[in-house]
Amino acid sequence: MGLTALQTNIPGLGVAQGEYRGATTATRFGDPLAEFAAFGSCAVYDLGYRAKISLAGADRVRWLNGMVTNNIRDLAPGHGVYAFLLNPQGHILGDLYAYNRGESIVVDTDRSQIEKILATFDHYIIMDDVEVKDLSEQTTALGIMGPKALEVLKKAGIEFPTLQPLHFHEMQCDCDCGCVDCMMVRPDSETESYEIWLNSNSVKPLWDALVAAGATPVGYETLELQRIALGIPLYGVDIRERDLPQETEQARALNFNKGCYIGQEIVERIRSRGAVHRKFSGFVADPEHAITPGAKIVTKEREVGEITSAASVPFASGKKTIALGYMRRELSTPGREVTIGGVTATIVSLPLTNERVPAEANSSVARPA
Repeated sequence: MGLTALQTNIPGLGVAQGEYRGATTATRFGDPLAEFAAFGSCAVYDLGYRAKISLAGADRVRWLNGMVTNNIRDLAPGHGVYAFLLNPQGHILGDLYAYNRGESIVVDTDRSQIEKILATFDHYIIMDDVEVKDLSEQTTALGIMGPKALEVLKKAGIEFPTLQPLHFHEMQCDCDCGCVDCMMVRPDSETESYEIWLNSNSVKPLWDALVAAGATPVGYETLELQRIALGIPLYGVDIRERDLPQETEQARALNFNKGCYIGQEIVERIRSRGAVHRKFSGFVADPEHAITPGAKIVTKEREVGEITSAASVPFASGKKTIALGYMRRELSTPGREVTIGGVTATIVSLPLTNERVPAEANSSVARPA
């Protein structure tokens, strides 16, 4: 896997590096617990594992609207949506964000998905005036999250209008990073967070400016802790091609009034008949009991589901083992106790992000095999 732009411009950044979502980036910068605590203040992290695809041409809006599960037709400039890309059987080929830049649409997804998504796009462009360009090598991004994010951005010389979730603002910042086509994006996160999209060659001075302004660098091990605590499913781990859209509980990806798209008949049939039997759910257990991906969920000696992600998450009140997975919908009531790989766990509503932890604690992440 290739290095992210940040790793290319600052070789060896972090105390360890590894592959994450299709790119090589920093695993950690020090104690993962101190990094996790930074989300309670201000954390900065590499988003170079995200890929950017530009869609131009007169048919781009109509064509993409017929490809994905959300409404591109009515997407205003400066706004974005989250969506799935499906096959004709309604199974999920990938997930993505689409942002309307006026003269083009930018698709944002993980680098691990880029090959499949580009191949699918190419397959369905027949007589359409759509120009597809992979911007991943020339454009990168940094993320910043926490209640002091705006304060740190302002101190670094970056000011912009108030943004609602999935809105963006194109700008030039005053932090001497020399960025061109800098874009501030507000993700659809449960927490205060922003993404800064910029030219790959400008990422080092921007990183340095944000760290100097008080942001704490965070590696992907800690990003995984935060993702699981937020209950966000990851494509390729929690969302697989065999899954159906409504099973993932990602209603934000679906629009039932937009018209036809690939796989729409299956999605509509599920909605009208209520025929989906599994539900993506969250679970919490005592920290001394580890839960691993692939563990079966059991109730009354009956197997009812499977875990896809798990982590020991360090909240201020103490560690909690958090797990994500699928189980029978009729049994997925929050508060119900289940057994997961021999461990007693409780079904919960996520996210569990109201507390943070002192920097001196320890943490671990359970990863899929």
